[in-house]
Amino acid sequence: MTLVQPSPEMQINIRKALNEDVTTRQSDLEHIKEWMLKQPHLPDSWDDERIMTFLRGCKFSLEKTKRKLDMYFTMRTACPEFFANRDITRPELQHIAQLGHLPPLPGLTPDGKRIIVMRGKDKDIDTPPLGDVAKVVLMIGDVRLAAEETGVAGDVYILDASVASASHFSKVSPSLAKKFLVCVQEAYPVKLKEVHVVNVSPLVDTIVQFVKPFLKEKIRNRIYLHSSFDTLHEKIPKDILPEEYGGTAGKLQEFHEAWMKKLEEYGPWFRAQEDLKADESKRPGKPTNYDDLFGIDGSFRQLSID
Repeated sequence: MTLVQPSPEMQINIRKALNEDVTTRQSDLEHIKEWMLKQPHLPDSWDDERIMTFLRGCKFSLEKTKRKLDMYFTMRTACPEFFANRDITRPELQHIAQLGHLPPLPGLTPDGKRIIVMRGKDKDIDTPPLGDVAKVVLMIGDVRLAAEETGVAGDVYILDASVASASHFSKVSPSLAKKFLVCVQEAYPVKLKEVHVVNVSPLVDTIVQFVKPFLKEKIRNRIYLHSSFDTLHEKIPKDILPEEYGGTAGKLQEFHEAWMKKLEEYGPWFRAQEDLKADESKRPGKPTNYDDLFGIDGSFRQLSID
């Protein structure tokens, strides 16, 4: 499961893209840690490596990092359906683990991007609870906050639509989908570079059009639909892709199982994180209005950061 880290040569370009200065990054880290100590509504401390990942994801803008971290801990309070009871051995999460594949792949693209695959296994099953799917996805995201040791150039998602059906789509809660997308875009230091949808069908166009209003414009412009793997291979080298997509990197199932095992190993860490979240009763100024945060009209209110 080990994630391949960028080579020294690759790191030079990644650091440039992330605005990372090796001579000042430690002082930036200390600045954020001191800032957290002064925020009465936030945890006093957190993992250094995860804070560093936030700095990288925000291109070392201290103010952006503060906003992102504030939102991360705010979401932990606002979305208990995503962040409470994060134990992959629970029956409902084991059910999700058995229904599909969700792994980040070990290798990197030549320019240092990480590939993440999401694929269901069976078209004839009922729509799984979106909250539980989101929970597992975000658990993997939290592991990656530390596992990406030196930072990567961004994320590339492969979404497999082979088992998507009108029945599945009709049971998706728009409000829960919006909440998840706001959470990913505003609370995680994700640099989403591309989304590749494979095994497309006419239904996929409908799904994409449904989701696009909830996405930032730059992300909407990075969605690619593929009717064959040939066009996918033009974007992503075969030696990174699993066998299921005409690649040579290994089997998707093995990558997925390794990640599920990793989530189980992280059980104590997830339990320790349960109480690390924003306390709105202690936030300076007005507490966060969750209705504003997740408004169906697509509006989003930025948090005020001192």
